[in-house]
Amino acid sequence: MPSTNPAPAPARPTAPNAPSVPSPANVRPDGSAAPPARRRLPRLDAVDRDVLALYLFTRVALALVAYCTAWLFPRAPEAHSPSPFTDVVGQWDWSHYLHIARDGYFPDDPAARPAEWDNREAFFPGFPLVLRTAHLVVPEWTAAGLLVSLVAGAVAVLALARIARLHLPRAADARRAVLLLLVSPCAVFLAVGYTESLFLALALPAWLAARRHDWRAAALLAAGATAVRVSGLFLLAALLVHFALTARARGALRRLPWLAVPALPPLLYSCYLYLCTGDRMAWKHAQERGWYREFHPPWEAWGTTWSAAFGHGYTTPYAVMWQAELVAMGVGLVTVALLARARRWPETCYIALNLWALGTSYWYMSIPRATLLWWPLWIGIACWTLSRPRWLAAWLCLSGPLSVVLAVTFFSGRWAG
Repeated sequence: MPSTNPAPAPARPTAPNAPSVPSPANVRPDGSAAPPARRRLPRLDAVDRDVLALYLFTRVALALVAYCTAWLFPRAPEAHSPSPFTDVVGQWDWSHYLHIARDGYFPDDPAARPAEWDNREAFFPGFPLVLRTAHLVVPEWTAAGLLVSLVAGAVAVLALARIARLHLPRAADARRAVLLLLVSPCAVFLAVGYTESLFLALALPAWLAARRHDWRAAALLAAGATAVRVSGLFLLAALLVHFALTARARGALRRLPWLAVPALPPLLYSCYLYLCTGDRMAWKHAQERGWYREFHPPWEAWGTTWSAAFGHGYTTPYAVMWQAELVAMGVGLVTVALLARARRWPETCYIALNLWALGTSYWYMSIPRATLLWWPLWIGIACWTLSRPRWLAAWLCLSGPLSVVLAVTFFSGRWAG
């Protein structure tokens, strides 16, 4: 029986050189074509909302850990009331960021100068500047720092989920990568007044923009990342590698100068330090004085860290953290090898430079915390466990308790990396 649907009309041929006709939506009243609409921010879909819910749940969980730590591990053994919450969450490097934001790098007021210089110029100015801005809204400094990390962390996990979608078969699987990050052993540093959340909130959208070949946005976001941490320069190197591998279209080289923008914040900071101290590399020399980050061959750094971890020369809380440094270095080396095997050269460059910088000091320091910035690691584990649900359960059973242990260690004032 013949079909009752009419046959489609044949397409109308067009002249080879006929100009395109703008659609009515893009035509002005005078008949001229209107400029293209500005790109809007992507809307939050169901996966994004799940990611944000997971992020908020883990923030509440860490706040509960901080509350219990304040009661169970008071500063005074015979205390009958817990330490203030701001003291519990404001530990270690937080004091440097607070002093920079409140008093500046080289305060003129003698009362603001520390009795013993604290090498605060080792810390880049991006986070203190954002903290000082947040302080205009939230008068309490520690609460302002928590707010910065809370908002920046939300942006970071959304960007991580968007990057994960590029590598995982289903959009919903992106939640797995975010979960792995949020329950990683050093996840506590994403919730306190540290730079990790702010750095990720700039670096991950920069990487997303580079994947879309939007080099202007990638450069501007990466410039924010280089203002926050020296790790931003490693991100810049990865962007340059990605540009070299993908920018083959005619005229693409015209966008290359944008990638010089991320080098400006470190350059300006070095100029500022030169004006104040006469030393362009004062930030690097401050790291050497305060944290022994002078160059040593990688095998010497490994040996020194091994001796600190197992040589019984340090108390057990410090020794176990040196052990964690060794494990984190091993995880990083395996990650670099797997990325190189997959020919993902930009990500390989990024993590390899991180390992080189952290693995050529006197000893390893803060490598476990640096794993928070290695987004290919968390996406890679998410991909690997898709067909291995038992390994995902095993990983979470291992990582979750370690996350709580590191959080308690940090909130109780002990060294946590």
